Amino acid sequence: MLGDLWTDIDYQNTQNQGGVSFTNAKKPEQLLKRIINLCTNEEDIVLDCFMGSATTQAVALKLNRQFIGVEQMDYINTISVPRLQKVIEGEQGGISKNKDVKWQGGGSFIYAELMEKSQGYLKDIKEATDVDELMTVYNRMKANSDINFRVDLDKFEKEFQSGELTTLDDLKKELILIIDKNQLYYNYSNIDDETVRSLISDSDYKFNKSFYATRGE
Repeated sequence: MLGDLWTDIDYQNTQNQGGVSFTNAKKPEQLLKRIINLCTNEEDIVLDCFMGSATTQAVALKLNRQFIGVEQMDYINTISVPRLQKVIEGEQGGISKNKDVKWQGGGSFIYAELMEKSQGYLKDIKEATDVDELMTVYNRMKANSDINFRVDLDKFEKEFQSGELTTLDDLKKELILIIDKNQLYYNYSNIDDETVRSLISDSDYKFNKSFYATRGE
């Protein structure tokens, strides 16, 4: 009989190393296996918008599901992707130990990064070491209209010129606040715009076109 208290799952997650080090909030593969089996069939697509250590994707692979994983943190390169590579190679942790899964490896995945737009300003602001560098970033933002339209630029510039923004940290915080957060990355719909196309290599352009192509094209 199905219940909502699953005491049979190792909640301490001692069996879910996945071949990577990720000490916080790593979900048991057995838990993900049960949820995915309850909600999907083989070949269905499993979406995880907070990929973390890629437990959901690892289990989806082992259960013959497709998956989409999204992650903003840098550890995707050192933890998430390497873990999936180990799964493809046939790692025997987590549910791989279960007789009903019999995981031997296989499968594949595509890893791609969004093309930075305003996100690049955030990086430049954080790395700036003096006020001149910060104002150079600000002038680029202003020239490219990558500032939140609600911001009163005249007020900001007067505060800067009057010395109200006295420290490097104050200025950094202010610049981060006024960035247009709706344009952190380029949208695929802009890929054929002349100014955007000139920034993309031919190979990346072809990959995007094939990745987003509608079925039947």
